[in-house]
Amino acid sequence: MNIDGTHFRTIWLSDDGWSVEVIDQTLLPHVFEVMRLTTVAEAAAAISTMVVRGAPLIGATAAYGMALAMHEDASDQALAAAYTALLATRPTAVNLRWALDDMQTRLGAVAEDRRRELAYARAAEICDDDVATCQGIGRHGGALIKDAYDRKGGKDVVNVLTHCNAGWLATVDWGTALAPIYTAHNAGIPVHVWVDETRPRNQGAALTAYELGSHGVPHTVIVDNAGGHLMQHGMVDMCITGTDRTTAHGDVCNKIGTYLKALAAHDNNVPFYVGLPHSTIDWTLGDGVAGIPIEQRDGTEVSHISGVTDGGAGATVRLVPKGAAVGNYAFDVTPARLVTGLITERGVCPASRDGLVGLYPEQAASAA
Repeated sequence: MNIDGTHFRTIWLSDDGWSVEVIDQTLLPHVFEVMRLTTVAEAAAAISTMVVRGAPLIGATAAYGMALAMHEDASDQALAAAYTALLATRPTAVNLRWALDDMQTRLGAVAEDRRRELAYARAAEICDDDVATCQGIGRHGGALIKDAYDRKGGKDVVNVLTHCNAGWLATVDWGTALAPIYTAHNAGIPVHVWVDETRPRNQGAALTAYELGSHGVPHTVIVDNAGGHLMQHGMVDMCITGTDRTTAHGDVCNKIGTYLKALAAHDNNVPFYVGLPHSTIDWTLGDGVAGIPIEQRDGTEVSHISGVTDGGAGATVRLVPKGAAVGNYAFDVTPARLVTGLITERGVCPASRDGLVGLYPEQAASAA
């Protein structure tokens, strides 16, 4: 995607050929700043503090974190320690485990003197695969938006509601839920996006609005609880969200509040789609509500909010009374019965085991 006319991915290899650079997403949308990662510890901290976030980007960063570890020490002990440290950073997104398992298996199978070169090469492949995958999601999801436009007589704007940020900032490039929107917009289809603010970290208001604006896609930021009202009044043609983990039976785990949007969509006959790459499918799980660990983050994300004043100064303020108890559940699970379809790089399928295995027949034997 382009920022002020310059193309950026969210993660890339530095000019020195070994350190890694990422966009610090904790500073957006007010400051665009690049952070340089030089150690596995720095990569782990970038994931846990949400300098980088979004399931696909977390996996890509973890892969480069393993490469940074091998740059410093390619021993078996260092490989195991890097895997453990990175795996502990975020519990919900399955891409993290997928990337780490892939890296550990490949690196553990070769001699120590080959691990550094292989680690960097494989991390780059994971990033390139993510870009190609998101482009595929964009093609298949863009066709759904085109169909909605045609049903409206090819005259009216297609209104899409999304939750959290599942655009290029959540991936290496293009995004998952937003890739169809970018594809449709680039093809000249008039599309407008309702952007949930996505409390408590406001990834919608801060990140989705930032990247849609940078790309010239019309959008409106709304409070999280406005979506149902919009659907009741026919102002939403479809919902598209991303996912941090999707079970083999089609249950979808995404940012907290997604389940409520799916319920509202179901009640108002609004199609509810989820964009996801292959790396986000957890083939070992069937029941997402019972099986997916839900991350609980620091309560200050709820009790406090950060931004800038009208004068441009940064500020963090408390929203709740001192001493108030705060809960911060970061994700929820939307049951497959509420999902109209899953948009993958291989096509669109029902949110079910049969639907997913139909697109990924090589997983039939291992699917829960």
